[in-house]
Amino acid sequence: MQKPKATRAEIEALVKNFIIPTKAYLVGVRGYYLRSMGDPKKNDRGIYDDAIFLITPEGFFAFNANTDPARYKTGIATLCPGMHMYKKGLHGLSKPNNAYPALRPATPDESLPVFRDGQNGVFKGIAINIHSGGLYSTSSAGCQTIYKEQWQEFITRTYKAMDLYGQKTIPYILIANDFSLFLECR
Repeated sequence: MQKPKATRAEIEALVKNFIIPTKAYLVGVRGYYLRSMGDPKKNDRGIYDDAIFLITPEGFFAFNANTDPARYKTGIATLCPGMHMYKKGLHGLSKPNNAYPALRPATPDESLPVFRDGQNGVFKGIAINIHSGGLYSTSSAGCQTIYKEQWQEFITRTYKAMDLYGQKTIPYILIANDFSLFLECR
């Protein structure tokens, strides 16, 4: 899978109105491949048609991602666009032998704002992690996932950047490429 080709300047322009409190940060673009993958008239699920970028003072790294649940299901969570703080943690805590390093919400109760399929309004979503997806599935029940073959590079670079800049948390700014996708959370 070819990585996203956006430039640093293009991604920084998307987040120019945010006050970013750290040197290293993540930017997710929901619908990055909106017109070239899946149905060009809607935000698809179950495919890596989104992108996540790691930006540091010295680096810019692109990854294929999924920022939606893998499928439509009443009540399933989709993270609202905006800036969300994340911390180092484990994904898969319900299966301790299979848990692995990932990013978890850095709120006291690990909640973030989400909308839910078939329901109106904004709700609390618990443990909307950033973790590895699969090769043939996005493996998301509401989390943000990175294509499996790119996961190790993503998490290694992200953890390293957090350590280098003394960050206990890292901002994740989720942008919706199609403005209608942003309105769903208002």
